[in-house]
Amino acid sequence: MIDDENILFADGFEEAFVGVIRSCGAVPKACYDYDKCIEVLTSRDNMSHEEAVEFFEFNVIGAYVGEYTPAFLDSVALAEIR
Repeated sequence: MIDDENILFADGFEEAFVGVIRSCGAVPKACYDYDKCIEVLTSRDNMSHEEAVEFFEFNVIGAYVGEYTPAFLDSVALAEIR
């Protein structure tokens, strides 16, 4: 159960929702899987992968709506960041 009524959700990306991010000093935020969001756009809106990434980066990730703006998780293997 989500216990903060202020959390904002990204409309149309329900299947990409992974949970709520909690961090010291920050408000809880809805978190979505970046790759699944791109899949939503390619399948639902018939966008190419490139179109979906461009649209998503500008219109979704780039849309700041306050401190409760959702976050998007770009998964990488630990080996990739070392």
